[in-house]
Amino acid sequence: MSLRHTIVTTLFGLSTLAAASASAETIRIAIGTQDTTINCATGGLLIRELKLLEKYLPHDGKYKDAQYDIQWKNFTSGAPLTNEMVAGKLDLGSMADFPGSFNGAAFQKAGKKSLFITVLSGSTSGSGNGIVVPKDSPVQSLSELKGKTISVPFASTAHGMLLRAVKDQGWDPDKDVNIITQAPEVAGSALQSNKIEAHADFVPFAELFPHRGFARKIFDGSQANTPTFHGSLVDADYARKYPEIVVAYLRAAIEANRLIAAEPEKYSELIAKVTGIEAEVNYLFHGPLGLQTRDFSWKPEYRQAVKTSIDTLKAMKRTETDLDAATFIDDQYIRAAFRQAGLDYDAQLKNYAKSPLNAKDAVTGKAITEPRRVGQIWVQGEPLVRHYATLESALAEARKLEQAGGKIRTVYAHDRDSGLKLLAADAWYVQGKSETSAFLLKSSADAWAAKHGGKVLNFAAAKAGAL
Repeated sequence: MSLRHTIVTTLFGLSTLAAASASAETIRIAIGTQDTTINCATGGLLIRELKLLEKYLPHDGKYKDAQYDIQWKNFTSGAPLTNEMVAGKLDLGSMADFPGSFNGAAFQKAGKKSLFITVLSGSTSGSGNGIVVPKDSPVQSLSELKGKTISVPFASTAHGMLLRAVKDQGWDPDKDVNIITQAPEVAGSALQSNKIEAHADFVPFAELFPHRGFARKIFDGSQANTPTFHGSLVDADYARKYPEIVVAYLRAAIEANRLIAAEPEKYSELIAKVTGIEAEVNYLFHGPLGLQTRDFSWKPEYRQAVKTSIDTLKAMKRTETDLDAATFIDDQYIRAAFRQAGLDYDAQLKNYAKSPLNAKDAVTGKAITEPRRVGQIWVQGEPLVRHYATLESALAEARKLEQAGGKIRTVYAHDRDSGLKLLAADAWYVQGKSETSAFLLKSSADAWAAKHGGKVLNFAAAKAGAL
């Protein structure tokens, strides 16, 4: 018995000592993040940088005198994060549906269990994952990649998307294409030096690489109609022991979501400062009408994404598991967090809308009512993005700004067919008699022009000829 133990026991008695020991417990909260996977921001980066978890941690009841040891560790992908969770070095972590399912299988193999407790951001149609080619490649569509080498981070959500897309082409992934594993940071250099013919990746790389000027996006995950998301998992034993802490973490995530929804430019800049990923790309995802939707509810499409991921892992022989998506997904904690925050979880389950744009046209001052016609400009030196009711107006204003010597950070447009938010510089356009339409794919622009008339243009030409 230590001297301190003897003294405390002598002064206050054994029962008092036991109570003091319990109340003075130091509780570890070790969280794995993926900072550069920017749609995880509300489950990691923003909570950490804004110290939101501290705001919601319990300090009453059994936690009255508890001390918290909050630990953060950043990863570039889900696999190494899973390794540390299984090893007991992390309690919570954020990753996509595909590596998240691998997480559940890895826990199961170790005789333990993890729980998928919330979605953070995703797309019920599959946007966020994508395929890019080198900037000067003649390839304009996935169909032209037969017999070519496509790299992808293995065991990622983009890997699942690529396999689905290849299957939809009627190809054998082992014979008709050469799929190799490659991390995003390696793929960027490979694209610049033309060492690979195409690269498939998850958020934000299919947009980041084109924004940086050395790649073009030729395929969006929505074309494979494969729902995708990033969310958060917890060690089930930890959740059973400290359910209030798990709910506090989710309350912090909900708060992070509220903040970025209110000031997307401000927090896109913060994400850029921490990750080095340009704010323009962060805003593409997190701004109004974004490429993905921040959504913490377990919609049927996201539940199906987990089931599909588990089945794909088995088919790839990446793991042998009888993991059941129905019990792996546990929504009790996010439902509790919604209740505490005064939010209606069941209403959110039914809400499929993108982050709304409540703005007035920068030229006319009139309220914008048609999202798919919107164009946006982020001008260098201006804290807020400018919004325009029509793409023609945005393109014309961009031309005027540049002619006057202004510098534009980026222009955003929306795909006429799908509504996808696009980096305008990498889109294709059809200029008709009265309006201009944007498209991700040249084939889509060609088809629209053939049916409705008009001229197919690249961004520079569309801007120069803006009505």
